Amino acid sequence: MPTTNRTASRSRKTLETAIEATVDLDGNGLAEITTGLPFFEHMLDQVARHGRLDLAVEARGDLAVDAHHTVEDVGIVLGQAIAEALGDKTGIYRYGHAYVPLDEALSRVVVDFSGRPGLHYNVNYTRARVGDFDVDLLREFFQGFTNHALATLHIDNLKGVNAHHQAETIFKAFGRALRMALARDPRTSDTPSTKGTL
Repeated sequence: MPTTNRTASRSRKTLETAIEATVDLDGNGLAEITTGLPFFEHMLDQVARHGRLDLAVEARGDLAVDAHHTVEDVGIVLGQAIAEALGDKTGIYRYGHAYVPLDEALSRVVVDFSGRPGLHYNVNYTRARVGDFDVDLLREFFQGFTNHALATLHIDNLKGVNAHHQAETIFKAFGRALRMALARDPRTSDTPSTKGTL
């Protein structure tokens, strides 16, 4: 089995945002997240905790205009950091899936680190906002992530009445699916593809 550290740091600076992210794929679920968006920080903490990866994110964005740019760009930078930390993807399971409930809500997330970006997002929130946070922006986070992690991601909220619960089950399931897909397979150091590359 490879013993190299699977860590990476990436940053993105535009006229709208400045984002820095560091990931350790073999971490302990620790998170240090500052975005100026408390609900979004709570969601990212779920990814770290349930994905058992260490995650540090510092984001400054044009929140006076809208949270859109900040949320999307965090997804972009997180996707880039995970892709870099994975390297050539040898020895990983590649696929991951999880069902996660929270009271009345239930979500399913399935991920494939295929090298082909694609987001299939089936979520109908029962209200448009959780506090001041526009839940439509969560799709933008996942779109940015898939485009730059080069992953296929299927997200389905199967049940839910409380929009907070709907979102939280998605992010917890996302973390659990990442944990499965990114884990090292102790039985092989090959690339998990008949093509020989991902």
